Amino acid sequence: MIENVFVNYVGRKNIIRASIYGIVMTIMEEAKRGVIGEEIRQVAKEEGIEAEVVRRRVAEGKIVIPHNPIHNPKALGIGKGLRVKVNANIGTSMEYCDINEEIEKAKVAMEAGAHAIMDLSTGGNLDEIRVKLLKIVDIPFGTVPIYQAGIEAMRKKGAIVDMTADDMFKAFERHAKQGVDFTVAHVGVTKESVKRLKRQKRLIPMVSRGGAFHMAWILHHDEENPLYKEFDYLLEIAKEHDLTLSLGDGMRSGAIYDSNDRAKFQELLIIGELIERARNEGVQAMVEGPGHMPLCDIEANIKVMKKVTNEAPYFVLGPLVTDIAPGYDHFVGGIGGALAGYYGADFLCYITPAEHLGLPTPEDVREGVIATRIAAHAANVARGIDRDIDNIFSQAREKLDWKTMFELAIDAKKAREYRERRKPFNAVETCSMCGKLCAIEIVRKYLEEK
Repeated sequence: MIENVFVNYVGRKNIIRASIYGIVMTIMEEAKRGVIGEEIRQVAKEEGIEAEVVRRRVAEGKIVIPHNPIHNPKALGIGKGLRVKVNANIGTSMEYCDINEEIEKAKVAMEAGAHAIMDLSTGGNLDEIRVKLLKIVDIPFGTVPIYQAGIEAMRKKGAIVDMTADDMFKAFERHAKQGVDFTVAHVGVTKESVKRLKRQKRLIPMVSRGGAFHMAWILHHDEENPLYKEFDYLLEIAKEHDLTLSLGDGMRSGAIYDSNDRAKFQELLIIGELIERARNEGVQAMVEGPGHMPLCDIEANIKVMKKVTNEAPYFVLGPLVTDIAPGYDHFVGGIGGALAGYYGADFLCYITPAEHLGLPTPEDVREGVIATRIAAHAANVARGIDRDIDNIFSQAREKLDWKTMFELAIDAKKAREYRERRKPFNAVETCSMCGKLCAIEIVRKYLEEK
């Protein structure tokens, strides 16, 4: 039990945070001291598991709850024993910038069932975009602060590599103070890993934008990545604002040819060490993963990652299991995401149909969220979670109970549209695929009535 504990409202709505001697603790610090905070209770209730189990895994760093008290989003648990979650990326580009469209994308993503949203904006007034999005997004909200540091250096000084170490850390602090719940930090892109990348014959050396910023900076200055070199300072910023760190996958493969190579695993080993340092400081942290990867490599990648990080939550992009399906990469990512979720990935970053082709539209965002939610649910079912939903749906299908089927469908809107588009002529209960030849109707008549 904790001695001298009192509550501190820290400007939240209906949420209290235990503190010792007047010092507000992070969610992880509370958990380590045996406190089951409000966020942990909410996650336990949502997941249908014991709050004590969630508390213990948060304390161990096996579950994260991205929750900046300034933003105060819905509590979301990511990690061991929980449902697989879905993240949607939105944001402007330097080629196309419309704040209103990004707001619409955020709303579409939430309506489609995304569990978290990341703003990857690189065009326009980045602070204004982020603040406006934070006001309407009530789920965990993530960013990549190095984008802002690099872009502002380019605007003011002429090049991304002109950003300073101070610029990098100030970007993280600025985002945290504005209420961002989790941020990507490409701490595994180091001088040594860049040297290895130069020696290694990758088909595509690097596709991570944040990773490329750091690689260029390291080569230009011949200095170590400040986020890696001064990781303790980054932890101080994160701890002060209860900011969850997503340790970025700067060396992720951009082609299946480069899957599970030495550059990727070296980065993973570095991140594994930094994860432990974050845990020791009471800072929540998760790990980012691939990337392009054939189906046969997914299990090994996740098992190695879970081993070297002692079961940290794993946040994967896709994975994309083939390189040749532009326009359909939401399907490709869904295939990889379902298998990754089954093998232990905890958080799937969606892929839209526009991936590799252009900035997504609101409809692309919706398609990406739905495809990735299907992948996440398929993984959950394989893990033995939420099978009752499928069972109830199948019972409704056997009864031709369309109302219940639509209520349970992942995309009820599209399901209704297809049914309405071609209604059966004479058979009201069946669909126009079979009509009077419906197998369910025939079986009902001859099997159940005899």
